Amino acid sequence: MSGAQRETTEGVTALLSAAVLLYAGYWLHSRSHADRWQTYISGGLKGVMSSGQLWMMGLISFLAVYREAFETVLFMQVLWVPADVTGRSAVLGGLAAGAAALAVCAWVVTRFSKKLPIGLFFGLSAMFLAVMAVVFAGKGIAALQAAGSLPMSPVGFPGIPSLGVYPNIQGLLLQAVIVVLIVIGYRATRNAGRSVS
Repeated sequence: MSGAQRETTEGVTALLSAAVLLYAGYWLHSRSHADRWQTYISGGLKGVMSSGQLWMMGLISFLAVYREAFETVLFMQVLWVPADVTGRSAVLGGLAAGAAALAVCAWVVTRFSKKLPIGLFFGLSAMFLAVMAVVFAGKGIAALQAAGSLPMSPVGFPGIPSLGVYPNIQGLLLQAVIVVLIVIGYRATRNAGRSVS
């Protein structure tokens, strides 16, 4: 794979990851109210159980797990493709640390699930995903510009490459649009939460 092809692949993957993370963050935030989350799960299970279609519950479970696996693969590819040998060692170390943290989180959730503030947990997770969507969008645009697939219009703005902020109008404009979408989504779910309670 040539350098331009690698940059294009990296850029497209980063933009897809940003879209998936934006959706996942919105989904998590919209269910950050524990009562609504409980109603959502109970309603889905009651509907499936009352119809006697256990295969449907299996299909829903499969799709939920598949979606999570797909998001993970996209996320890891964005980190893996541009990395050199040292960077790939860091990615593998991060993967191991993430697996350990996930095991601890799973233990905490199963042990203290009745006392755990699910709304706060979902809200913080949604915020993290929103930030990562903004970062990935900036990195995706930068990679496509490095490949020559997108024009670059420099602006007088400080760049922070580690956060996906590059001083060009295309990347900053996309990131601004994503921030506006995040704010709109946050307000919509907050207003919906108030109308339910």
